Amino acid sequence: MGALIALLASIVPAALAQNVRDLSREKWTLSSPVLEHTVPGNLPSHVHLDLLKAGEIDDPYYGLNDFDLRWIANANWTYTSESIQGLSKDFLSTWLVFDGLDTYATVNLCGKFIASTDNQFRQYSFDVSDVLRQCTEEPVLSLNFGSAPQIVNKIAEGYGPNDWPFEMTYEFPNRWFMRKEQSDFGWDWGPAFAPAGPWKPAYLVQLEDPESIYVLNTDLDIHRQGQINHLPPDQDQPWVVNASIDFLGHVPRHSSMSIEIQDNESGAILTSRALSNITVSGNSITGVTVLDNASPKLWWPHGLGPQNLYNISVAIHSRNSESLAHITKRTGFRTIFLNQRNITPAQLAQGVAPGSNWHFEINGHEFYAKGSNLIPPDAFWPRVTEAKMARLFDVAILGNQNMLRVWSSGAYLPDFMYDLADERGLLLWSEFEFSDAIYPVDDKFLANVAAEVVYNVRRVNHHPSLALWAGGNEIESLMLPIAKAGDPDGFDKYIGDYETLYIRLILPLVYENTRSISYIPSSTTEGYLAVNLSAPIPMAERFMNVTPGHYYGDTDYYNYDSRTAFDYSRYPVGRFANEFGFHSMPSLQTWQQAVESADLHFNSSVVMLRNHHYPPGSTDTGNFHNTSIGMGEMTMAVERYYPIPHKTDSVANFSAWCHATQLFQADMYKSQIQFYRRGSGMPERQLGSLYWQLEDIWQAPSWAGIEYDGRWKALHYVAKDIYEPVIVSPFWNYTTGHLEIYVTSDQWEPVTGSVQLTWMDLSGHRIAHNAGTPTSVSFHVGALNTTKIYSSSISELGLTDQKDSILLLSLTGRGRLPNSHREMSFTHTNYFTPAFPKDLKLVDPGLNLSYDTDSDKFTVEATRGISLFTWLNYPAGRVGYFTENAFVLVPGQRKEIQFVTQVDGEVDNWAEEVTVQSLWNQTLRG
Repeated sequence: MGALIALLASIVPAALAQNVRDLSREKWTLSSPVLEHTVPGNLPSHVHLDLLKAGEIDDPYYGLNDFDLRWIANANWTYTSESIQGLSKDFLSTWLVFDGLDTYATVNLCGKFIASTDNQFRQYSFDVSDVLRQCTEEPVLSLNFGSAPQIVNKIAEGYGPNDWPFEMTYEFPNRWFMRKEQSDFGWDWGPAFAPAGPWKPAYLVQLEDPESIYVLNTDLDIHRQGQINHLPPDQDQPWVVNASIDFLGHVPRHSSMSIEIQDNESGAILTSRALSNITVSGNSITGVTVLDNASPKLWWPHGLGPQNLYNISVAIHSRNSESLAHITKRTGFRTIFLNQRNITPAQLAQGVAPGSNWHFEINGHEFYAKGSNLIPPDAFWPRVTEAKMARLFDVAILGNQNMLRVWSSGAYLPDFMYDLADERGLLLWSEFEFSDAIYPVDDKFLANVAAEVVYNVRRVNHHPSLALWAGGNEIESLMLPIAKAGDPDGFDKYIGDYETLYIRLILPLVYENTRSISYIPSSTTEGYLAVNLSAPIPMAERFMNVTPGHYYGDTDYYNYDSRTAFDYSRYPVGRFANEFGFHSMPSLQTWQQAVESADLHFNSSVVMLRNHHYPPGSTDTGNFHNTSIGMGEMTMAVERYYPIPHKTDSVANFSAWCHATQLFQADMYKSQIQFYRRGSGMPERQLGSLYWQLEDIWQAPSWAGIEYDGRWKALHYVAKDIYEPVIVSPFWNYTTGHLEIYVTSDQWEPVTGSVQLTWMDLSGHRIAHNAGTPTSVSFHVGALNTTKIYSSSISELGLTDQKDSILLLSLTGRGRLPNSHREMSFTHTNYFTPAFPKDLKLVDPGLNLSYDTDSDKFTVEATRGISLFTWLNYPAGRVGYFTENAFVLVPGQRKEIQFVTQVDGEVDNWAEEVTVQSLWNQTLRG
């Protein structure tokens, strides 16, 4: 520790050479021509949040405020500080530093224009030294935010009416002209508030002398020697640490850099050394070292090993060894590589179909990516707290997920979210903020994007949870085919624009700032034919140049025709599934947070208009046509497969319908996830399943498994179960009656065990002779593989009544954990009915529920019949989850379940209000 203490002590003089003022501590007011008075403002903040805090508006999420508050987005707003007291004019230089301005802002200091900004995702720094020296009064800072909807409409007027024929408008139009969160203008799962304001921290920085430095950004690139983004790293090579610091001020000639690497848990120093090859370019200084005599512990994703973390301290020194600047980042040592290389002869010999790989490798090991897609957790980022995101990431891990795809176009995640993911072993596939549009490629737009890309790549590069950079969402798989169909003669232009933005601009910028992270131009892609970094177009995409019977890329699949929801032949066969799903309603408790009681029925105008699938496509607040299609899809899905609720109480009936849509959603996702996971042992060698989507942005119908306040839908419980490491899965071809049962494992060692097969009628009685099915089947499943353990035709089984039959599956197995010599027991249960739920001869399972205050556990028991979709429900007012839910119970089986509270509610006796129901309850009319 002595070296670190000495290093920190040497920093003290440097700290005295600068004055850093956090502008969040100043008093602010908010004003606009649409208000007759000012209100208190905050920094960071958004206009909506400050108006809400001041009592000027109701909760933006309530009722139809998505529409009713559009006057806020259509107006200009000004944040004004009080006089900033105590600023000295004697400093050598003074800078304004903004970590984020959303989005079109004009900055004025002392009544003087400083700059204008037009990118939500950039960090800005402005030299205001002369303005401050000439300021004759106490300085006042004003931030004038223009209306983003109005500004992009003006930009659009500069183009011809046919220049953008294929863009997707959700509510506000022309989002593709702005570098602002695209979903701020509406999406099919969220509102269109188009917020404005100083959404990230800001500082006033004063430097005292020519050798004073203020650190703006840091790029720590940790990779294996010789590693390059699109090639597999050699795990036998030593680690390289490339440290680069972006700064304000001036670095004197012959400056040096040093690093110290400390184990985050033990505090032990791994190494302390000087960096070599020091270069200064613009406002960045960079140095590098090869850790040829140090062996750090590796960082692994959840379920594959420990999350070993290190603190790396980087210092800049003058020629006289005085410390000029110092920064510490927590990081981890790992390689993460997206393998898109051609299938090898060895893989062909193993039965892998020809084509190309498309899977991730961690520290040289391929693994199965299990997870979901992350959307913006709130329409207003300043109220996204670390505590809320810790809860969300915790339940992702509890859901057996090891990867989240951070969807574009939201916003680049703040560092604290990557920190949380680092700690939990949650990989974050990250994307640049482009989605479902063909974007401009003029020089000004590209220059703006370039600054955005460089800043964010460098900012988050040290996080071991960072798994990938993707250029944008659904550009190759959706937008280019739309353009080709709509304008075949002009298609070359669209291909050229795509390559200009995502390959000629963004790819080199990624490669220049990180060697440790792979890059793909689009979230869903057939991969590349070749990479030549010296070529004008450095990555030659395959596009649709594919060969039948070969597999190349990842898949993006949505099918809203519920007639084929459980038809496995309709699911895409590929190397990786990055998006798939179906929407459902949130629970009654969540609806009650945002909707009046009178509107709690399935087709009320408020419920209808809060459903944005399908989006209105304009700012028309009376467009019920599109939303009715989406509501109809949920309704028909329930009617085709599940008992139709007919409760006499209207609110109870609404709640039952909401629950029914969640049952369909959960079953459909389960069907697809187990199909994709089975693909790990099929010719497609499928190694990833990321469903759409993890969480909600507000209270409304969506694809989410976690509702806005943290309540789990049935989906998250079911996904947790089907993402277990080793699973048993039935596959039923309901048109032919053929049934197959597979065991699938994502472990790196073989797993052996047995599966118990038990046929019962729905009253819980065993079917004679087990319907001709063996009662137990042994299995041996290879590493990252699947094996079929049973197959039959339903017509050949001894089932008296298929509608009164259920097959219960129970797996037990043993195998070694990844990166461990310890053996582990694996268990999993599943079930199969040879009829859809609505056709089953359900019986009242006679559920009993009790609660033990000493053990803090609930006990559920079925007494008269089999309970399908046993569902425990808890009252509003708290956040948490049951350790198990949406399960099957047979008569006489008692299951103990605990409720884990994440946020306490106000009611002490809440446990008395917990209820239990099953699919049987959906048939009741009371």
